[in-house]
Amino acid sequence: MSLPTTISHAPALTIGSLSLDVPVVLAPMAGITNTAFRRLCREFGVGLYVSEMITSRALVERNKETMRLIQHHESETTRSIQLYGVDPKTVSEAVTILVAEDRADHIDLNFGCPVPKVTRKGGGSALPWKQDLFRDIVEGAVKAAGDIPLTVKMRKGIDADHLTYLEAGKAAEGAGVSSIALHARTASEFYSGQADWSAIATLKETVTGVPILGNGDIWSGEDALRMMSETGCDGVVVGRGCLGRPWLFGDLAAAFTGSETRFRPTLGQVATTFRRHAELLAEFFESEERGCRDIRKHVAWYFKGYPVGGDLRARLATVESLEQLDELLATLDWTLPYPGADAEGQRGRAGSPKRTVLPDGWLDSRTLGAAGRGTLTETEADTSGG
Repeated sequence: MSLPTTISHAPALTIGSLSLDVPVVLAPMAGITNTAFRRLCREFGVGLYVSEMITSRALVERNKETMRLIQHHESETTRSIQLYGVDPKTVSEAVTILVAEDRADHIDLNFGCPVPKVTRKGGGSALPWKQDLFRDIVEGAVKAAGDIPLTVKMRKGIDADHLTYLEAGKAAEGAGVSSIALHARTASEFYSGQADWSAIATLKETVTGVPILGNGDIWSGEDALRMMSETGCDGVVVGRGCLGRPWLFGDLAAAFTGSETRFRPTLGQVATTFRRHAELLAEFFESEERGCRDIRKHVAWYFKGYPVGGDLRARLATVESLEQLDELLATLDWTLPYPGADAEGQRGRAGSPKRTVLPDGWLDSRTLGAAGRGTLTETEADTSGG
């Protein structure tokens, strides 16, 4: 397999005080990027592995589940947490807790979530439309973070007629963030269609003082090299491409060091990794039953393209114990080779374009003002982890 010749060795990525040998970041994904999955990805490659989204209000109130989600395994030497919030004071308080209690080495702010339960209250990818609110949240968080690198992740905007990424990028740079990641879709696009990598290039040309990371449609090491070549971005953020493929981080490391080596697992290697994931989930949840329930949603991703029958897939998707899982995996032909293109490409639900659900009158003005902020507090419900 030949590689693009424009980038044979990507430079290390510096995010504040952090230095990454490979410019790769795991995108926060609700219900996916818990400690178990982050540990599994680290076993295959290197990079910065970010937690599930943590709600600022729940952290400040020390919600039991949230406090568990911010814990890291001792092997996670760079502890990265993504925060979500709509109130500058609450977000600052959450950052202060993480710093004062030495719970994170990197903090990311979520301004990219497109799901209706978030955007309908003005949060996530809807929030940068209100320039004053966005600026106050980021400035307060940077101040509270002190020497801890604080970054932001966002989308292009609400829809094609209401783009926000350039103004938000400049505001974030001015506030002192350590890097900016752009998912090159609008909220209304959700995950549909093709990511607009040209927007990443435009942001890179506009914001020159901090690293710009690109996100969207990276399914392989070749995609990552191509994104950096075409956009000039300083690193890549990988989300759905690693679903059921934690070894993608090994492929990315190889690609960025100029190696053509790629992990092309046999069915047996996939089964072994799937079993390892289930084991780590059981440890994370401190419950074998809960860990097995959680691994069920990963079945289709891991075995995409492999000749695993529908009946067996259905049984794997209802597994209740590690012993039962072992029995089912033992029925596979572990010698079957990597199926090639059938196992590649898009993963996860792309959805379809849809009108973004927003608060009444949200688009009438680019500012919110003090009077309007009280209406947003209910957005910060206990939704840590999505």
